[in-house]
Amino acid sequence: MNKIQVLFFATLKDRSGTTQLDLEIPSGSTILDLIDILENKIPGFSIYLNRAVISINLQFAEKEDLVPPDAEIAFFPPVSGGGEFPTVIEITSDAVDLDKLIREITLDSTGAVCSFSGIVRGKTDRDEPHVTFSLEYEAYVPMAKIKMLQIAGEIRKRWIDVEGIALVQRTGHLEAGEPSTHIICTSAHRDSGIFEAVRYGIDRLKEIVPIWKKEIGPDGKVWVEGEYFPVKGE
Repeated sequence: MNKIQVLFFATLKDRSGTTQLDLEIPSGSTILDLIDILENKIPGFSIYLNRAVISINLQFAEKEDLVPPDAEIAFFPPVSGGGEFPTVIEITSDAVDLDKLIREITLDSTGAVCSFSGIVRGKTDRDEPHVTFSLEYEAYVPMAKIKMLQIAGEIRKRWIDVEGIALVQRTGHLEAGEPSTHIICTSAHRDSGIFEAVRYGIDRLKEIVPIWKKEIGPDGKVWVEGEYFPVKGE
């Protein structure tokens, strides 16, 4: 048996009625096994755990990961913080409700919203012209979320008047015409730098966030690789 400590934050704390549980679980258990154990202790709780972000010993984790001995496991909602200003970081295979996303990063002081959405392009005319039927996106999710949060921090450092920030990347199979990426910034006024901040966000995402796409077209499937190699510490 392994002794572990389970921590809950924000809405997960409210739903469980506690901030911490000290448990003994069978050796070789995964996070999925732990969720089942917690469901037995707190009936109906697994629906919230399955939507939560998970960390093992301060590192983002997946449900299939093994729980090591003496581990500290944390469950919490997708990151929404950044001092007084909201930050939303999300990687999802589901369609995104832009209105809801904007509401999440809008404050009473907000008077301007700038949004960029990347769309799966069905026809490319420049560079190497070709037709695309669909794309399949893959992400190294734990690291991708960390780097997206880093980008939000870089935006706030460069444009101090930006209020809310949302960076959302979709994964899985997307047909031509479907949105794949959303970068949104809010601020009190339109001259606060939010146009430049959003442009910086999408450019930076394509540089340092580990997300890849496989292009599917009339000639078959091919992984699309970039040319930018991040340096250590970037």
